[in-house]
Amino acid sequence: MDIITQLWGLLALLAVIWVIYDVLTQNRVLTNVMKAVWIIVALLFGIIGAVVYYFIGRAK
Repeated sequence: MDIITQLWGLLALLAVIWVIYDVLTQNRVLTNVMKAVWIIVALLFGIIGAVVYYFIGRAK
């Protein structure tokens, strides 16, 4: 694997971890169902899911 692929994978992993952490600890206004939905979105879509969560799902 080249370094770009490894860095992209690491960035995707960190994005998913950030979304899971933020959903479970910081975003208390979400229902449990919506928390599960955002975690699934993050796991399935990685960086794109994290960006969508940042702009749409995150508590203001």
